[in-house]
Amino acid sequence: MSAELMVWREPEPIPRDRARAVYLATKKTRPAEGPVPAYAKELPGQVTVLQDHVLVTMDMDSMDEMSTQVFAVARAHGLVCYDPQRDLVHNLAPLGVYEGMQLHTGDGMIVTDPDLGLVHDTLATLSPQNPFAALVVFGLHFIQVSPGYELEYKEGTLRSTMVDDLAEVQRAFHEYATGSQEFLSRFTWT
Repeated sequence: MSAELMVWREPEPIPRDRARAVYLATKKTRPAEGPVPAYAKELPGQVTVLQDHVLVTMDMDSMDEMSTQVFAVARAHGLVCYDPQRDLVHNLAPLGVYEGMQLHTGDGMIVTDPDLGLVHDTLATLSPQNPFAALVVFGLHFIQVSPGYELEYKEGTLRSTMVDDLAEVQRAFHEYATGSQEFLSRFTWT
């Protein structure tokens, strides 16, 4: 069994429904003939050029490691990346304020400098198959959540609270990523 990612250039951030539509339409095309884009040579896995898009196919055993490499190459070359397994789109912007911040998920995804839309959409994927999501600024602080919306924040001391609503979790992660700490006063922490 294999997994796929698709990368291509977009002039501005796109929503995941548009990224999904582009992916599905492009998959129906034939491989392009001619030169391979230079960045495609940096991508791991089996690379197929379809029009102006590059499809990366990898086996499931190496998906986590290879996906991290694909996300990094896409960002370095100013490309959008669509992950059909998770139905998530990795845009170039808008980013949070912490350079090098990482998004980690319980299903193995690791993204350095994730865009805010990706963070928002990833939180909606919490499930038994994806048992946590965390934003981490190594050596300083982190925020994480698990299904049932147990929210934890650590900056020196670990604090924990239960949140009733996914939208509130998404708001807290957005505030954290943008340097606001309003979420600390909005909840009762233990």
